[in-house]
Amino acid sequence: MRVRRSRDLGAMAAVALGVLIATGGHAEEAGPPPDRSAACALRARGIAKWEASIARQLLPGGYPEAVPRLLAYRDRYVRRYADSCIALNQIQSLGTHNSYHVIPRPALLSSLIRLDPQFLGWEYTRQPLPDQFEFEGIRQIELDVFADPAGGLFGFRPVLGLLGDDPIAPDPAMFEPGLKVLHVQDLDFETTCSTLVQCLLQIRDWSDAHPRHLPIAVLVELKDEVIPDPFQLGFATPIPFGPAELDLLDAEILSVFPPEQLLTPDEVRVPGLTLEASVLDVGWPTLGEVRGRVMFMMDNGGGLRIDYLAGRPNLEGRVLFTNGVPGEPDAAFVKRNDPVLDFGEIQDLVDRGYLVRTRADADTNEARTGDTTRRDAALASGAHFVSTDYPTPDTLFGTGYQVTIPGGSPSACNPLSAPAGCRPSGLEPDGGLPAQ
Repeated sequence: MRVRRSRDLGAMAAVALGVLIATGGHAEEAGPPPDRSAACALRARGIAKWEASIARQLLPGGYPEAVPRLLAYRDRYVRRYADSCIALNQIQSLGTHNSYHVIPRPALLSSLIRLDPQFLGWEYTRQPLPDQFEFEGIRQIELDVFADPAGGLFGFRPVLGLLGDDPIAPDPAMFEPGLKVLHVQDLDFETTCSTLVQCLLQIRDWSDAHPRHLPIAVLVELKDEVIPDPFQLGFATPIPFGPAELDLLDAEILSVFPPEQLLTPDEVRVPGLTLEASVLDVGWPTLGEVRGRVMFMMDNGGGLRIDYLAGRPNLEGRVLFTNGVPGEPDAAFVKRNDPVLDFGEIQDLVDRGYLVRTRADADTNEARTGDTTRRDAALASGAHFVSTDYPTPDTLFGTGYQVTIPGGSPSACNPLSAPAGCRPSGLEPDGGLPAQ
């Protein structure tokens, strides 16, 4: 018993010594002092000292019994550091491309591939959005949105009649007015959520159940392209997106999410500065300020971006961040989809303070060949959102191709911009569930 008592006292002494080393002999401050950079530097040194103390207890002559308690103290420091010292643009998160997509039914897909091999690029399926968040670590998704102000525009799929299938969309919501979610009208229309509101409700419900999650970024692509109808089947003609449809987009998002659950341009912009100057010169909010939030980003540029900015050069009152042009007042988020071709530019954009999204693969090409060149470039580029069709290993083509964030849990410290005290374990402990 005396020997056991000695070891217990030794373990307690090791813990006490670790506390003194990590805090410099003082109790951890209740909150950061006015100079946050100084406080964050102090906390980063404290994390390093905890880790050194833990390593010492694992050496011969140390007190391994103390390690669990030391780890608990270290983890508390890591979590507090993440909340107060790591900004949104200092992490890297995994995203999915066409996050709603379900592979076309076999008879339709095989017929399309016989017409044109390009349709091989549609040979992938997404899990429902909540499963992507819960089991695949996804924190950025993409939704393709079509306007349907009267309802029913995409409720009839004539191509299915040729295959002997029921051409009527099974979801009654497809016949109600509102924005619809699908890839390509009349050809690639299978989806895990038929309407934008359905998709948003799934996001909101998962977010509500995991209020400490890292921000979920939703990339919205607005679609109105007319596709060829070579057999005169009566394909739907999409409604062009204009000011009214863009206002409806904001309205549908706000019908689902309360303002406090959204991260909008108004919240990021600093009074007296443009949105761009706010993120480049002042910075993005810390993780502690944006946990449990959802942010929306526009995939489109060109005329749709201009229409969305009309009378609102800094996105005043808007919900989405635009796919910005660096140097313009609204530029805070930018999309650069080719991490090989744009590698240097992505690194520069990340270094300057923009949020950047890129793609690790496209059109199933990488999964078919097993080529990881694009994936590796995307991860090394420092892009904040790395989008893939393969958050889990490929099972169709035999390569096992997959994209994960190295060290991600589910996200990781950004390889370019993360501060010294960043540890993946502190970014989203316990899967975003409330602290116990």
